[in-house]
Amino acid sequence: MKITNTLLQMVKTVSITAITVLSFSAHAADDKVYRLKLAETWGPNTPILGDATKNMAKIANEMSNGRLQIRVDSANKHKAPLGIFDMVKSGQYDLGHSSSYYWKGKVPNTLYFSSMPFGMVTTEQYAWFYHGGGMELMQEVYAPHNLLSFPGGNSDIQMGGWFKKEINSIEDLQGLKMRIPGFAGEVLARVGAKPTNIAPGELYTSLERGTIDALEWVGPAFDLRMGFQKIAPYYYTAWHEPGSETQFLVNKRTWEKLPKDLQVILETSFRVAAFDMYTQALDANATSWSKMKAEYPDIKVRDFPPAVLAEMRKATDELLQEQASKDPQAQKIIESQAEYLKKSRAWTAISTKAYLDTQ
Repeated sequence: MKITNTLLQMVKTVSITAITVLSFSAHAADDKVYRLKLAETWGPNTPILGDATKNMAKIANEMSNGRLQIRVDSANKHKAPLGIFDMVKSGQYDLGHSSSYYWKGKVPNTLYFSSMPFGMVTTEQYAWFYHGGGMELMQEVYAPHNLLSFPGGNSDIQMGGWFKKEINSIEDLQGLKMRIPGFAGEVLARVGAKPTNIAPGELYTSLERGTIDALEWVGPAFDLRMGFQKIAPYYYTAWHEPGSETQFLVNKRTWEKLPKDLQVILETSFRVAAFDMYTQALDANATSWSKMKAEYPDIKVRDFPPAVLAEMRKATDELLQEQASKDPQAQKIIESQAEYLKKSRAWTAISTKAYLDTQ
């Protein structure tokens, strides 16, 4: 035991010395403090989403020995929750935290990097980003806009949404006004619904006043505090966002002004904060769902009927084919995701799914 403890102490001493030398060398090479501003889509004190940005800024500050300082401005300060793309692109802000599918009206090919209906789950999607070519394709889409994009944290499988009325057939979606962004909104439009995108802070009021008939937000961890269960009793399970990824946006000129070591620290901070957000979301969803069931026993959890899911899957396939046929870049992304999904799902089926089936 004494030998083991001695060895551990030696390892710790060597590690600390190495880190100190590296930190001193980097610090000596460039003492300049870089102060960056980040704009986020979320309001102040938004759980999990807002925690990711604060966590990232803290990690970057500590890893850089105070040379990288990031101020986070929430939506209440910059007043443009869905304007992050433009603010970072123009240089008004150095960094942003939002979700890629919000920009489909500006740059349609951005939406593929959040989550796709009937697509990859979180673990499959992260593998695609970092090992299957996803990062390269994402940078290719954002490069013409003076932007870099990095995975910003995953809220995991998102629930299918809150509905005031039960959905029993595809006819029940005809004319239904629903807050749902991204590609899923296009899918619902194809089957007869009327999708709209509304900023997070306006969701409860819109549902309460009947401006919309239904909405999807995230899952129990986010939905509980929003109070949707008080207005819409039907809580539908997932189909549209099996692994919903947020993003860290970076102004490319800001990035190029940073020393190489701070670029590495910033990118590492993004990656660590993203992983932390994913694990936090899983824990918070489990905890919040337990609380929801206890406090609101009248919530009616429903699966979309098989016939409705079949129509939505058909619409998804048609839309993807249409996008691929008219846009070579979209085709490249769609094919990359489809190929990786096929490969990763074969493994998921005999590993994770097979294990869950034993339960």
